[in-house]
Amino acid sequence: MPNLEEKVVLITGGGAGIGRAAALRFARAGARVVVTGRREEPLRALADSAEAQGRIDWIVADAGAPEDAARTVAIVAERWGRLDVLVNNAGAGAILALEDADAARIRAILDVNVVGPSLLASAALPLLRAGRGAIVNISSTFGRKAGAMLSHYGASKAALEHMTRCWALELAPAGVRVNAVAAGPTESDFLAERMGLSPAQIAAVKEEETRRIPLGRRGEPEDVAAMIVALVSDAGAWITGQVLAVDGGLNIA
Repeated sequence: MPNLEEKVVLITGGGAGIGRAAALRFARAGARVVVTGRREEPLRALADSAEAQGRIDWIVADAGAPEDAARTVAIVAERWGRLDVLVNNAGAGAILALEDADAARIRAILDVNVVGPSLLASAALPLLRAGRGAIVNISSTFGRKAGAMLSHYGASKAALEHMTRCWALELAPAGVRVNAVAAGPTESDFLAERMGLSPAQIAAVKEEETRRIPLGRRGEPEDVAAMIVALVSDAGAWITGQVLAVDGGLNIA
């Protein structure tokens, strides 16, 4: 386990899935963690859990709301006085056929997956520069792999990956590293809560994904969380501008 003693980490979408697993892993490594999300209950439950070891704080904030970006960073600065790691984990998606796409549905995806991470990273820059910190953006296999009815979701993740590379070049002189993790299908509430699929649809999607993944299983949140923590630890000190696939080989299948 890396030693991240007293580092301050901000994770969007931290109440469940990959964000929750990453928060707990950072806490075990000694970091102070702040998780955000739109619903108070799962955030509070995480912070109050025995696993959190009293090292996890929370802020109710919407990753897709422009006004919440600066407010979130201001609260972190007020409470902890620093910010060393930003994990842009919150994501929005939809199974959206081209013929059904309208401006509102497209905008809803881009607001969370592109605009939100941009505004939050911009607001956090003074603190990240001060501590020569790191940003990790959470992308998807479908940011590079085509999928029917995933054009706008995939395009938003492709944009996030390219922003990762551009930010890495821009911020390298300040010692701020920027990387992304392209997560494959992972066990979480994403298909139900973010994609809006029915139980029958979710079962069919999971069966199809498992069949296509070379390693023969869907991922667990901890699979992705381990890579997130590694990238910001000393083990990742010479890595920037990279998009690392953690997807059981789905991107090459």
